[in-house]
Amino acid sequence: MKGDPVIDVVGMSRRYGSGKEAFDAVRNLDLSVQEGELFGLLGTNGAGKTSTLEVIQGLSRASAGTVRVLGMDPVRNRKQIRPSLGIMLQKGGLPQDLTARESLAMWAGTCSNPLPVDEVLERVDMRDRGDTRVKFLSGGEARRLDLACAIIGRPLVLFLDEPTTGLDPESRRNTWQLIADLKASGVTIMLTTHYLDEAESLCDQLAIMHRGSVVRSGTVADVVADHPAQIKLHRPGLPLPALAGAEVRVENDLVLITTRTVQETLTELLLWAQHNDVLLTGLDARAASLETVFLSIADQFDHHATLEGASA
Repeated sequence: MKGDPVIDVVGMSRRYGSGKEAFDAVRNLDLSVQEGELFGLLGTNGAGKTSTLEVIQGLSRASAGTVRVLGMDPVRNRKQIRPSLGIMLQKGGLPQDLTARESLAMWAGTCSNPLPVDEVLERVDMRDRGDTRVKFLSGGEARRLDLACAIIGRPLVLFLDEPTTGLDPESRRNTWQLIADLKASGVTIMLTTHYLDEAESLCDQLAIMHRGSVVRSGTVADVVADHPAQIKLHRPGLPLPALAGAEVRVENDLVLITTRTVQETLTELLLWAQHNDVLLTGLDARAASLETVFLSIADQFDHHATLEGASA
């Protein structure tokens, strides 16, 4: 049985400005993150992710609704909550002339119960770069140092904003493992990322935001479940048969088929081709993925916004 959520957001809105200049970056948002869960907050640029995180982290107040982190108001009770939070921002701001080890030691000095500096450098694969000045670190190394600063205080709740941007494949894989280990130890994690394969691999639950609202949420399987698969092929010499439950459209020399029963549709298509001695070239069948769902959401809602603007 689930206990109280570690992060609980109910009807939260974040408005900037007033009067005619007012802009709602976030509208009536509901989120719930359980202890030890890794929650992905995804969205297009300008979707409201940053504003949402700032409110949850206690950096700004909600314009409406309630927000609780560890059962407390993150603004009013910031002094009590802050020692339990680890925050990795999208861009770090460490002094450029300090070494990586000095920077981490300085950060550790702000924590009530920090891990040993060299242990954390080892965990982010930066032990051999500890004596390198921050200004000489590569972009990927700087991100790993930002991650080290976020975890050195033994956080109960960890916020990761684009944690693997700029990392090479090996470092990215190692960071995924570190994040998985932190989750396994009971740390509650909220992740934002533009790498959808990262979200698919790591997230227990996720929400996709667009223009200030959550438009899809649940597990990756939940989010993908209602989205159709797609089959592509070069246009054959004969007209395609009617495919039950599928939508077929032709773009130049390409045939695009969307279907919620990809196995049945593909079987029907292949049997038709065999019976009519038709060679299907460029055949590509793909089940729905988080990437296809994400892109369709952006296209769908932008199309609706265009129609609304045209009718205004």
